Amino acid sequence: MTNVLIVEDEPKIANMERDFLEGSGYTPFVAGTGEEALEIMRREKIDAIILDIMLPGEDDGFSLCRKIREMTDAPIIFATARTEDADIVRGLGLGADDYIVKPFRGTVLIAHLKAQLATHQRLLGKEGISAQTEKGLQIADLTIRPKARQVLVGGVSVNLTGKEFELLYFLARHPNEVYSKEQLFQQIWSFDPIGESSTVTVHINRLRDKLKNATGKPYERIETVWGAGYRFHVEEKENKQ
Repeated sequence: MTNVLIVEDEPKIANMERDFLEGSGYTPFVAGTGEEALEIMRREKIDAIILDIMLPGEDDGFSLCRKIREMTDAPIIFATARTEDADIVRGLGLGADDYIVKPFRGTVLIAHLKAQLATHQRLLGKEGISAQTEKGLQIADLTIRPKARQVLVGGVSVNLTGKEFELLYFLARHPNEVYSKEQLFQQIWSFDPIGESSTVTVHINRLRDKLKNATGKPYERIETVWGAGYRFHVEEKENKQ
């Protein structure tokens, strides 16, 4: 059974989301505050989180997203009535994987949830190949093991969210090729990229920061090609499967 945490302070909306999930075969847990959500996270194995941005108390959706991301790499979907780009970009920058704008249909919520869970499960790699035995993709000091969902730089493990991992893996598998933000959005998020290119920028910046923290110096392989997009720079002799 797949456990999904709903964090929503409006009882009518929370009950609606709970009914959608139960009707689709999920096991929902409902929290009305950030404190309740964190308590459920500590007590239960949660496979995905549907998180309202506007929450009462000290832990609004943004603050709570940061705390939850420190506890788990399970998919986080923002449910929000706020459509400002800055809010969406901020949420994605804090570790959310997707967002859905209120009011929404139950079928839309379930579609987003299924897509995020499928991506997460694919990256977990349940084929039984361990991180120690999977060779993966090796480029100089970078190792990407997709079945183990593991990234190493200079032997140091880098903890990435699902979308960060997919973005890095896609770019690394297509070295020296330039992809626009729109193309990357279509490849990684798999739905219409119109008006959402800033999502890619946020994830690229997070990727660079995490790789920099692991190595102690700027990670320069992920290059910005001004006016065109991004590419993963590799010397021919470095790229080997």
